[in-house]
Parts: sequence; C-alpha cells; structure tokens
Amino acid sequence: MAKTAAIIVIGNEILSGKTRDENSVFLAHELRNLGVDVRKISVIPDDLQSIATEVRDSSSTHDYVFTTGGVGPTHDDLTMHGIARAFGSRVRRNPELETALRGYYPPELVEPNLLMADVPEDAKLISRPGMWFPVVVEKNVYIFPGVPEILQRKFTNIREIFRDDPYHLVEVFLRADEGQIARILHHVLDQFPDLQLGSYPYFTKPEYSIKLTLESKDTTYLNSAHTLLLDELLRADLHPVQPVA
Repeated sequence: MAKTAAIIVIGNEILSGKTRDENSVFLAHELRNLGVDVRKISVIPDDLQSIATEVRDSSSTHDYVFTTGGVGPTHDDLTMHGIARAFGSRVRRNPELETALRGYYPPELVEPNLLMADVPEDAKLISRPGMWFPVVVEKNVYIFPGVPEILQRKFTNIREIFRDDPYHLVEVFLRADEGQIARILHHVLDQFPDLQLGSYPYFTKPEYSIKLTLESKDTTYLNSAHTLLLDELLRADLHPVQPVA
C-alpha cells in the first residue's frame, strides 16, 4: 500500500491570482517519483482557523502532510499558530532555531526576524548538511516556506525520508475519441481495480489525440492490465500509435 500525502498551499496571494503556485506542482512531481501517492492539494487563505481545520483533517487522513507558505515574520504568517491550534498545542520559541537566525542575520537583527523561531512546542527539527535552517515537523506535518527556491532546496535535502516502492508507468497513444474507448477503460478497471488509469485528450498533436497512462507499483499487475487493454483496443479496431519524439 502506497504512502499517501496531502499538500496544503497557504496564501492569499495564490487565491487572489497575484502569485502563481509553483510549490504544489514541484512537491507532487517529487513525491510521485519517490513512490508517494498525493491524494489532495488544497489552497487556503492566511486565516488561522482555516489552517487549523485543513491541517487537522489532512493529518488524520494521510500519511504525510506538506504545508507551504505563511512562515515569515509578518502579520499574515499564521501557519505555525494554525498548525499548533490543529493539534491543541502552543507556539514557543525554539532555542536551536533562534541560534540559527542570529547566526544568519547581521548584528542589527530585529525582533520580528526571531518570530521565525516560534514553532509548535513539541515540533521536531530535521537538519542536513548545507541547510542553515532546519525543516520543522509537527506530528506528520512537514512545514515549508512559500518561496519556491527555498522550498525546493529544503525538500531536496530531506527527500529520501519519503522514498517508497516506485510507481511503474506505461503509456498508450491513440488516434480516437474518448467516447470510443470509455467502455474499454471501464472493462479494464473492472478486471484491475487497483490500476491507476488516466485518459487525457489532446487537440494539437497531429499524431495522436489521446494519451492513456497505466500505473501500478506491481509490475506483474501492470503488465497484465496493459495486455488486456491492448487486446480490447485491437478488438475495437483501435491501434496504438507511436508519438514523434
């Protein structure tokens, strides 16, 4: 059984369209490559109760939760307090984080910078070589900043924590209409209910109009489903094509 994950993007700037969300795309891609099944991506405002509710619900239904955004020193950075509220905890200044901040900022460090050392009181810290500031973890919730470059660097440093059995992928390309293959896809899923089967139409590809993706962690299961799909397509006189590289 694959480990499951939820990604929570926190920020009014995403919801208002002022900033494009890059973080959920990066995390979903990385986690999939690590064998983790991302089941939910949510985007919520910088609102204390919204954060608490979403984190609590996601934590109880997924193996991992990843939050992005809302961890700076300004008025709208409410993530740590929202996560603490989700678990009935309190926010306290962490001495290790305070030391890291004092070492990173110049001598004229101002008090608001130290707010980034305020985390849920029972949070754990994950450090790796080359990381000046650890990843903060509360329960199964991994807390990341919203700046894509920083998030990507921090996640890359700890990514192996999440490695699981990989997904295996087979792609099938067709020149057909989705209505022509709907019955076939239902039949394949009836026989292989644990298969992750996707159907994606394209309107600008001259050589194909549909891409089918079959995914499973079990290669034998995947190959058997693939064989059945090809047999059913050929019976319907639908022949897979090879896309131009």
